[in-house]
Amino acid sequence: MSLAEITARIRDSEAEAGRAPGSVTLIAVSKVQPPERVEAVLAEGQRVFGENYVQEAGFKWPGWRQEYPGVQLHMIGPLQTNKVKVAVELFDVIHTLDRPSLAEKLARLAETRGSSPDLFIQVNTGEEAQKAGILPGQADDFIAACRMMGLPVVGLMCIPPEDEHPAPHFSMLAGIAERNGLTGLSMGMSSDFQTAIAHGATHVRVGSALFGSRAYQK
Repeated sequence: MSLAEITARIRDSEAEAGRAPGSVTLIAVSKVQPPERVEAVLAEGQRVFGENYVQEAGFKWPGWRQEYPGVQLHMIGPLQTNKVKVAVELFDVIHTLDRPSLAEKLARLAETRGSSPDLFIQVNTGEEAQKAGILPGQADDFIAACRMMGLPVVGLMCIPPEDEHPAPHFSMLAGIAERNGLTGLSMGMSSDFQTAIAHGATHVRVGSALFGSRAYQK
């Protein structure tokens, strides 16, 4: 789909859900995409992008940011503790705060730098052993702990299990956010972003539907 088509679907979903136009931010997931595809979307006016890997983002984006002012970069992949210092300099928003040790490292860096990227806490709504994220039953305590550290937590993120309908997971995440006074909901990808918007998503992460299939190196 083109950027215009995806944007139109987002606006239609906002309207169907009774939400204000522009209340959902499209994060164009540009990881492992050929430069020409990303540059085409930049040229069309898209300015919010998501990357999974610190090293890849650091290689690609400094030049594009000079060429295309106003780019906002979101970290949406797992963040290793040893990459945090680079990540906080590179990204405007981190969606994958998923464990106490990472929160502590981010808090120390925020104190040193005097600032921090906005943060989303990743919640493992499916309680999948192989997936990162705070378990739902521990989310309230973790949110409170992050706030005690002074971290700028603005919302929650989830990736529902592939073999389950996403709606219950989106509803769960929205419920956790509401009772903790959080307004940001990073949920919904290429296959389910319209469902996510119906359940309150403020940020949807769309990659393959926008850029086409990724060509991973073997």
